[in-house]
Amino acid sequence: MSIIHVVLSGGVGSRLWPVSRKSMPKQYIPMFGDKSLFQLTAERNKDFVDHTIIVGNKDNYLLSQADLIRAGVYKYTEIIEAAPRNTAAAIAFAAFNTKPDDLLLVTPSDHIITNDQAYAKAITESVALAEQGYLVTFGIKPSKPETGYGYIEHQGNEVIAFREKPNLSTAELFLQQGNFLWNSGMFCFQAGVYLEELKSLEPEIYLTALETSQRQCNAFLPETETMLIPSKSIDYAVMEKSEKIKVVHTTFGWSDLGSFESIWDHWESEGEEHRFIQNNCIVGSSKHVEFLGVDNIILVETNDAILVVAKKSSQDVKKIYERLEKEKPELIN
Repeated sequence: MSIIHVVLSGGVGSRLWPVSRKSMPKQYIPMFGDKSLFQLTAERNKDFVDHTIIVGNKDNYLLSQADLIRAGVYKYTEIIEAAPRNTAAAIAFAAFNTKPDDLLLVTPSDHIITNDQAYAKAITESVALAEQGYLVTFGIKPSKPETGYGYIEHQGNEVIAFREKPNLSTAELFLQQGNFLWNSGMFCFQAGVYLEELKSLEPEIYLTALETSQRQCNAFLPETETMLIPSKSIDYAVMEKSEKIKVVHTTFGWSDLGSFESIWDHWESEGEEHRFIQNNCIVGSSKHVEFLGVDNIILVETNDAILVVAKKSSQDVKKIYERLEKEKPELIN
């Protein structure tokens, strides 16, 4: 049995426009001590695993290769998607490339994690559960009533229910109840167990992903077969339906850095005072900036775009990205 680190790297980080683009998604931007989130992900996990599998897309695989070199990870396999078909299929591609009893440690490539000791403890606990045949998800103790994350209702390691991203009042209720965790999007399980559950619960995804995987040429997956795969997340396809789910209640610091608000919170927690003027945040600008009569504002500047957004509206930046994708696609590429 080997432990395989499966790195999912197909996202574009649309809520972080204009910094994150299709050609340079957020996971590759060196914003964290001159390192990217992808590089930090590879470094964080390399001592826990025997091999690494990168599931990415055809537009960014060279960026992955460069960051793996920077991270000192040289033993890896690439699976390059012709088009993203969400995480259920992406993880299946990795599972088809391993042995049934191999343990897959599945992580996104765009999360920030602190407290290495607590992270190692969570990995050890998840591996022990996965060896018993469970599909393990990592739950994060919520620090605030966040509306941008899904939640896991739990009792110890037992999952009671998965909950959709809530409105503010519901999120506040979750925190008051005390038995809800943020859904981190990190998993650990045996490759064979995952494929058995996927085949049972979502046979169309299983069969079309298998067909696509069998037609893989070098690292590249074929486009025609890929487009036949239903696009569904692992949560909807497997985790919310399976009877083999366990959750590890983690204590490490975590953020998916999926919005400018979460980047604000991270920089604030790290004491990066130079990022702030009064109670406003600056991202990417090298110009002298003044704010007058406003607070909780985020100013984002790139060479071709400026975004001014209220901190509380950070989740809605995705709507701008989706509109520009139709009206001015050159601004998101």
